[in-house]
Amino acid sequence: MSKSSAQYSQYAQHHPHDRGRASQRRPAPAATAAIPLPATDDAYTIVHAGKQVRFGPVVFWIVVGTVVLLGLWSAATATYFAFRDDVLTRLIARQAEMQYAYEDRIAELRAKVDRTTSRQLLDQEQFDQKLDQIMKRQTALESRATALGAMPDVTGSIPRATPQRGDSSQSTPKPSPISDTVIFVAPPDREARLESRAPTVAAAPTSQFAKNQGFDNVLVRLTTSLDQVERRQMAALSAVEEGMDSRMRRMRGVVSDLGLNLANLESAVPRSAMGGPFVPVKLTANAGPFEKQLYRINTTRAEMDRLNRTLALVPYRKPVIGEVEFTSGFGVRSDPFLGRPAMHTGLDFRAATGDPVRVTANGKVVSAGWSGGYGRMVEVDHGNGLSTRYGHLSEINVRVGETVKIGQVVGLVGSTGRSTGPHLHYETRIEGEAVDPQKFLRAGVRLSAG
Repeated sequence: MSKSSAQYSQYAQHHPHDRGRASQRRPAPAATAAIPLPATDDAYTIVHAGKQVRFGPVVFWIVVGTVVLLGLWSAATATYFAFRDDVLTRLIARQAEMQYAYEDRIAELRAKVDRTTSRQLLDQEQFDQKLDQIMKRQTALESRATALGAMPDVTGSIPRATPQRGDSSQSTPKPSPISDTVIFVAPPDREARLESRAPTVAAAPTSQFAKNQGFDNVLVRLTTSLDQVERRQMAALSAVEEGMDSRMRRMRGVVSDLGLNLANLESAVPRSAMGGPFVPVKLTANAGPFEKQLYRINTTRAEMDRLNRTLALVPYRKPVIGEVEFTSGFGVRSDPFLGRPAMHTGLDFRAATGDPVRVTANGKVVSAGWSGGYGRMVEVDHGNGLSTRYGHLSEINVRVGETVKIGQVVGLVGSTGRSTGPHLHYETRIEGEAVDPQKFLRAGVRLSAG
């Protein structure tokens, strides 16, 4: 087949509607080879000034796509430049908003740090103030313990607070089970604690709260321990005051029961060698309950000391050691030699020969020797009309004019004079008249019962 026939067949396949017309016009085979074929549909022709330019479909669509893209790009560019000011304005506004928010956040964080630091400083100052108060209170309790320790009437141990410095996080103040001791623990250094808190802002509130809680717990425990110490001190002081008041009542009761004149007794007390300027005792304006109670105790003590010196002249003590056993009482009895009623002016104490006989009150020996039915006898003048006699002694150990003290041995038990056996004849006299010694002995028992 020739090239022209092939072109025709291709044309006929793509244009079947022209197949009839083509067959009608189709000349004889010999003449057909000379007719030119029309252009195919796959080619695109551009005619300009009588010139034709043919493009294939690929090249055509590439050109069309490029033109479309350029148009779109131009439209987009025009739109961008048309609305560029609004976009830039919104971008700038957004950036400014973000910057302001960031600055506000920074300012908030700074304010938070400042508040935290201020709170830490305030907490530190409050802690220091509380600790100072505790230390001052400790010093006051120490002075109180010293004052109580100097009082002989206080029985038992007085709790003392002993400060020791160390790390408050490692030790806890607890009362010692053996001695009531409070251990004070000072806080860490202020600057060191502030330094350790400054770098960590986020973790500061939690850690600082824990530290503050720890310090507060330490202060609470210290305060509780001091409260216990103070209560024990006040209890000891109250016991001393109550004991002194009770003894003062008993001492005055002894003088009253014996029918003695307290003023006369006090005037008979010999004065010791004492002196010095008069400095009145007075309380300070800010004196607390402890100081006031201590003042009352000291006043009572001074009065009790004066009464003790006065009662040292009253013979209410036993003249012999051991249990008291009377072989004969005071008053009317049957005379051991004559068997007739007679007045017995003293008490007969059962004792063995050679047992020591002790003076029952301070005084001065006015008689020491043989005295008729008394045998060997010692008489002691106690002042204010009071005197005692010690008869039937086997030996006398004092001299006339000698000053004797309570409990001093004036002689030994015997059976001299008008006696049926070893014993001590003991008399008490007021203004030279014999009175029942048991009255004084019972007063002494009441006085020593407390």
